[in-house]
Amino acid sequence: MVNSDIRRSEINDRIEKKGSVSISELAVNFKVSDMTIRRDLIKLEKMSIIRRVHGGAVAFYGRSFEPPLISRSNKNISIKQLIGRYAAKMVVDGDSIAMDVGSTTMEMAMNLIGRQNLTIVTPNLHIANLLGDESQIRVIVAGGIVRRGEKSLIGDLAYYTFREVNVDKLFLGTGGIDSKAGLTEHDMQDAQVRKEMIRCAKEVVLLTDSSKFQQIAFAYFADFSQIDHLVCEKEPSDELLMALKAANVVIHIVNSESEYIM
Repeated sequence: MVNSDIRRSEINDRIEKKGSVSISELAVNFKVSDMTIRRDLIKLEKMSIIRRVHGGAVAFYGRSFEPPLISRSNKNISIKQLIGRYAAKMVVDGDSIAMDVGSTTMEMAMNLIGRQNLTIVTPNLHIANLLGDESQIRVIVAGGIVRRGEKSLIGDLAYYTFREVNVDKLFLGTGGIDSKAGLTEHDMQDAQVRKEMIRCAKEVVLLTDSSKFQQIAFAYFADFSQIDHLVCEKEPSDELLMALKAANVVIHIVNSESEYIM
């Protein structure tokens, strides 16, 4: 039987794609009772992810809404693990790197355990907690205000941290990547921190799965000319691919069957 967290994540995925779902449809698809689905929808509604309506549920949020980290972490898990493992291979012992907030960069961090002579600067308290006891990794945490739930650091202290350092590589996340809008994020203050992170990096690597393709979140933070690499699991659509290629972004396609560079 499917774990309840995974089932709720898949229910959320269906609502995102279709806009609405019915309880009876979900009960048949997941082979559970109507009551189980109702409990799932109540849980998702309390997380402000969906809105329940008579007989089912509909999508709830707009461009400024950011799904909770726990919800994002359960979405496309295997893809994020592949991207995270690949990104970790792009790190050379001795590198200084900046690591963004988000579930995909967290997967990357898990693959840095045991690495040698690294300096990591991050506004991500989850990453700092994971790697802080590694004897051969120096972790520098940006100051600032803690965003509840996300455990990211925002505000003036976070900006100033990245104005004072220079790193070899930045591993970046995004709320959306669109051929016209560029890179966008749900939270304006997170977007401002990302701008400073990009400024301090010699090389910028964007990590995202294809669910973010041609999506636009609330706050702009970068255009494609500011990215050097994109690591994802499938080729972008023609319009997005053309925009990335025009900006000379190297695209790394990573999936369970192959790895190749475009």
